[in-house]
Amino acid sequence: MSVTHRQVVDDLLPSPVPVRFVAEDGTAVEPPAGYPAPADEQLLEAYRRMVLGRRFDRQATALTKQGRLAVYPSSRGQEACQIAGVLALRENDWLFPTYRDSMALIARGIDPVEALTLLRGDWHCGYDPAATRVAPQCTPLATHTLHAVGLAEALRRKGEDGVVMAFIGDGGTSEGDFHEALNYAAVLRSPVVFLVQNNQYAISVPLARQTAAPALAYKGIGYGVRSEQVDGNDLVATLSVLTAAVRHARAGDGPFLVEAHTYRMDPHTNADDAGRYRDPEEVARWEAADPLARLETYLRDRGLLDAESVASAHEAAEEFASRVRERMNADTRTDPYELFDHVFAEPTPQLREQRASLTAELTSPED
Repeated sequence: MSVTHRQVVDDLLPSPVPVRFVAEDGTAVEPPAGYPAPADEQLLEAYRRMVLGRRFDRQATALTKQGRLAVYPSSRGQEACQIAGVLALRENDWLFPTYRDSMALIARGIDPVEALTLLRGDWHCGYDPAATRVAPQCTPLATHTLHAVGLAEALRRKGEDGVVMAFIGDGGTSEGDFHEALNYAAVLRSPVVFLVQNNQYAISVPLARQTAAPALAYKGIGYGVRSEQVDGNDLVATLSVLTAAVRHARAGDGPFLVEAHTYRMDPHTNADDAGRYRDPEEVARWEAADPLARLETYLRDRGLLDAESVASAHEAAEEFASRVRERMNADTRTDPYELFDHVFAEPTPQLREQRASLTAELTSPED
């Protein structure tokens, strides 16, 4: 292998261990070269959004138990990944979320009731993707990664400087669409960042049963995609790495894959019993690495956060949750004929037949 070829390969490789700025106990550690620390004000904004995001997550979980949501996939424990991903983007960039990324939608400024419309079962998407530059939340694993690359390529061809960030879980990296998206993006040098939130489980399947790779970040190398791995419970490190990844993509240097090592603290959804496949001791170890507590300790130690600021952030989060609860407790008006809207531009004979059948059922006298 020539020196030049070897350098190209080395430039693609992730760090041998996840990038970290803050230890699990909140103390600062020496980060690797090449990743500057985010600005203090950005870290304080991240803290406020993480506090609000966690409270929103708890409220959404409660609404599910009350029957106001059909299902809710909690992202407790993954706050640093989702908030850092949003903060690394500009207003003209695009976000492609999964079904577990409602917290990121709130951080992006989407109305919380609109963000929960899918999980309420009212519509496939409650917000305007074009206006918000946030694609609909994707339930099928990894299919949206190809859509993200396509949109990124469209931005590039139009001469816009926008970047697309696609969130994906560790389970999604086992899907063919994910690999096709990496290859497509690399060949076209599309401005897209893939953020893999490795929360250790694809529903009940542990990571070791999905892949034998030393880290998911290495999956980018075979496609020529610059890759990195980061401690996804360290907001400071995650924001620094994702900011660098977005900068790389925006500069025309091609796609970037980031694996964030994190943990899904709650069950897969409210319908899951995580106790059947997770060891309580494992959960306790990750609880000790809580991203919000870690960031709060770090900011306090640096004199950037005090008791008054903490109380203010939690008070704002409680007020936010109260408004969400009040609005979500209001019954929605539904039109059953919306079942047939936006299926085809011109209704097919089958759709017309189904619509007529529904009309007959709705207008028939009660037995």
